[in-house]
Amino acid sequence: MSGHSKWATTHRQKELVDAKRGAIFTKLANIITIAAKKGGDPAANPSLRAAVDRARDASMPKDNIDRAIKKGTGELAGDQVEELYYEGIIPPGVQVMIKCVTDNKNRSGATIRHLFAKNGGAFSSIAWNFSQMGVIRIAGEQIKANKLHNEELELELIDQGILDFEKEPEGITVYTEVKDFPKIREFLEGKGLKPEAAEIEYVAKEKMTLGAEEQQKMDKFFEELENNEDASDYYTNLA
Repeated sequence: MSGHSKWATTHRQKELVDAKRGAIFTKLANIITIAAKKGGDPAANPSLRAAVDRARDASMPKDNIDRAIKKGTGELAGDQVEELYYEGIIPPGVQVMIKCVTDNKNRSGATIRHLFAKNGGAFSSIAWNFSQMGVIRIAGEQIKANKLHNEELELELIDQGILDFEKEPEGITVYTEVKDFPKIREFLEGKGLKPEAAEIEYVAKEKMTLGAEEQQKMDKFFEELENNEDASDYYTNLA
């Protein structure tokens, strides 16, 4: 697994909450606002449910969450934020889709284009290789603490209608249809399993692996993305 696997990214984001609480809360509020444009009820809007849960995991105050939802539904005025996607390729063929939530698309576009260029890459259409899914990660310690077994849990999840189930060194990753995402998360939580991360993501259909030197170069690119104030998430075709 890469040092910049989604597991590692989640751990870093949690560690940064105290150090950069204000900046992270602003980013999370923007994500909630965008999701709420499709409906202000988390129970009926899987993307909003995922965004609110992510904010709660970061200890974002309820008032901040409610205000962000109301901005999205139009109940409160405020700066207009947009959700934009930038696609590109970085040698030796790493496809990267970057989600930006921003109030200045010109700034975001110029910044992301520069990040690609300085790493030898360029904008390119790669969305054909990605499908949107619900992705739930459960740490191995959670499974052991609840005296569960991966094989039995996988069979139960298949009965619940999941798309895929991956066993990884850190734990398990469960892939669902977007519409089934809330149901599967509730099923797991009903077994005492609190997700390490649970979000709607773009997942690559065809993946690739890198050598150590190439991976190190990509890790630097991902670090810059994670530190960018507009980039709320990114998805790649790396295994």
